[in-house]
Amino acid sequence: MTQIETDVLIVGAGGAGMYAALAAAPAGAGTVLLVDKSLVGRGGATVMAQMTVAAALAEEGPDDWPLHLEDPLAAGRGLCDENLAAILCAGAPERIREMEEWHVGWARHADGRIRQVTAPGHSRPRCCYVDFLNTGPAVAATLRRRIARLDPIRRVSNLCITDLVTASGEVVGAVGLDTAEGAPATVAAKSVVIATGGLTRIFARNSASANLGGDGYALALAAGAELTDLEFVQFFPIGHLAPRLVGMDPIMWDPFRYKLGGRLLNGAGEEFLAAYGSDESAGYSTPRDLLTYAITREVAAGRGSPHGGVHLSFAHVPSASIAAAFGPVVERLAKNGIDLRRMPVEVSPIAHYHMGGIRVDDRMQSRVPGLFAAGEAVGGANGANRLSGNAIPEALVFGERAGHHAAVHAAGRRHGWRQQAAAEAVGQVRAAAGGHAGDTPAIELLGELRALMGEAVGPFRTAAGLAVAIRRLGEMRAALPGLAIAPGAACNPTLGDWFELRASLNAAEAVARAAAARTESRGAHQRDDFPDTDPALASSQTVTMDEGGSITAGFMR
Repeated sequence: MTQIETDVLIVGAGGAGMYAALAAAPAGAGTVLLVDKSLVGRGGATVMAQMTVAAALAEEGPDDWPLHLEDPLAAGRGLCDENLAAILCAGAPERIREMEEWHVGWARHADGRIRQVTAPGHSRPRCCYVDFLNTGPAVAATLRRRIARLDPIRRVSNLCITDLVTASGEVVGAVGLDTAEGAPATVAAKSVVIATGGLTRIFARNSASANLGGDGYALALAAGAELTDLEFVQFFPIGHLAPRLVGMDPIMWDPFRYKLGGRLLNGAGEEFLAAYGSDESAGYSTPRDLLTYAITREVAAGRGSPHGGVHLSFAHVPSASIAAAFGPVVERLAKNGIDLRRMPVEVSPIAHYHMGGIRVDDRMQSRVPGLFAAGEAVGGANGANRLSGNAIPEALVFGERAGHHAAVHAAGRRHGWRQQAAAEAVGQVRAAAGGHAGDTPAIELLGELRALMGEAVGPFRTAAGLAVAIRRLGEMRAALPGLAIAPGAACNPTLGDWFELRASLNAAEAVARAAAARTESRGAHQRDDFPDTDPALASSQTVTMDEGGSITAGFMR
């Protein structure tokens, strides 16, 4: 069994995790361990992000962070944690300027100003980018280069953290599965940062990378932390549906709408957004929750496209404009048989981002001392709906803050690791690695879970559907000990599947229970049986787990 000791453990190595490591290293932490269940710096959501980054740089005109703050507060439908939202907006310009010093390569005007555009829901042009399809990869590559220069940061890939370890009410480290060896590993740490991203992979139709199955939420919940705003899952409204698209991101159509003004048409070829209160005569401006609502309602009314979505058309845009805006991408589309000059594509909502997450204070610390969170793993800043462009700043700003305060917490403290406190978690990894001769593999239930969440806990929910989901999720949790795990520990994917299922079930039940408790429609949470917004429910919920593993949701008062 591998045994590691570090001052700060950072779980998840996307944008938030890497920035946390960069902040922790010079802030007093003697050693920083950055781990990821896949490859450090190449998993998570940041490397997949294509588009824009919101920050009040005032490069295109007057802007400041209080003006920026007004927009997410409005989008959050009264549920934003205003303190966290203010930290996000106030910190974004400094992080973006710092990334420029690190040569990320923000797009610029000829006079040297950073280019900024207006994203849906923002009051002015404040969203910068590297280019419209590669902003995330450029940010991730820049952070990887910085981390490689700092000796205190140790990087470990292919380590799936399965449990956090607590002693005397504080987090003291973690237990994990070394997926290459199929053996347990322990990490003694003075503080832990959860930077594992969201949970959108628990939905069948999603834009998530392979490691966004809710691991961080499950880890924090079992360790005694509170989660918040779990019912608010953002569905990207125009995820690609048809024709078949190979080797390209399903959420790639947003930048096309930004630049070219693509028209959304129902199955009858009619524009329909005006019927849902959105006027796009001056450009692409409909927030994601309203756009998801409009598309889903058109399909439900029998006015959808052949594959169950709506059409996105650029037929009105001159061919030269399409080529000038996205020349190489247009060539790649042509290889998929898509000619935007002559044909529309079909799009429909796809699970993309989670507004909920771990409840933290202004230091990014949960109610469990020593346990911090960063990036999409943090809940509260976005309320009921996230604005386009705020995700990467959330990773950078919250990552920097979590890493700094985790290092401060660790400085001067003694290790509180107790091997006895980790014994049960280590035993479970060993037992799983030994294989099990059950009839059903975990991957089969993972597929069922994702289909169930898409059908019953998707963009539109009902009490009956949520009850079915909660009951079936409970049955799956009960079945976990008897599931099949193939013999052979090293590089055994069925081991990883089992632990992913365990985490995803807890995350899924947390979402479903929070959705069942919110008997109204607000932002990204829409109830067919409660279509109106209830002013009495203008507060967030917390989700907790008791010592017996039962998950409950309730409103904060």
